[in-house]
Amino acid sequence: MMKYWIVIAGLIAGPAFGQDKSFTLSAPDSMTANGFLKHLLPRFSLKSGIRISISEPSDASFGTKGVPVFQDGATVWHFSKTDGPYTDAFLDWLTSDVGKNTIAAFKVDDVAVYDPDVQQQKAVVENELTGDVVLGEKVSLSLCGRCHVVNDTNRMKAIGSSPSFALLRGFPDWQNRFEAFFVLKPHPAFTQVEDVTEPFPDHLPSPMSPIEVTLEQIEAITAYVGSIEPADLGAPLAAN
Repeated sequence: MMKYWIVIAGLIAGPAFGQDKSFTLSAPDSMTANGFLKHLLPRFSLKSGIRISISEPSDASFGTKGVPVFQDGATVWHFSKTDGPYTDAFLDWLTSDVGKNTIAAFKVDDVAVYDPDVQQQKAVVENELTGDVVLGEKVSLSLCGRCHVVNDTNRMKAIGSSPSFALLRGFPDWQNRFEAFFVLKPHPAFTQVEDVTEPFPDHLPSPMSPIEVTLEQIEAITAYVGSIEPADLGAPLAAN
């Protein structure tokens, strides 16, 4: 009989021990002092069943490295972690709508402290421009000029709601935008890149006269844009 109860106890206790889900977290003292962690962590644990304890050293941390998750004024807080299903789950939750709403709901004296919509300008690495600038201007005017102001030559022929090349040149990620413009809306609906994009489906033809361009021409367009002066609007432009 004793052996029977030992087996039963093992069956009950064993899974409970094996299913203990937890990890340790370190964070700035300010997040403990203002009550933010007491607000945030239990709500995650309630939904996930994963316990988080404050400790150093830790499996994860809020600090200056990792994935940006929220900000306090000009200070952007990042989340860094070791690999694992529980720390992964916490990061997924922090960046989900539920997690963002939980972060935004924390207030001190009825004032929200942390903003989950992190406005961080990403560092953009520009590659060397090797395209033909003269060809780039010609192609830009013939293909892009029907919507965008390329330069003074077509200033009165473009669509007013489309940003000018000079305006786009002012964005920190302008080079990426031009090199990959054909995948950015609304361009995929009417742009064909030779040996890159698939033909338009028969049941979804281009809504306008399609643009047909080569990779060489895209390289030339980008080189041309790199040669023009950004529009001076009085302040640096932030990429959307």
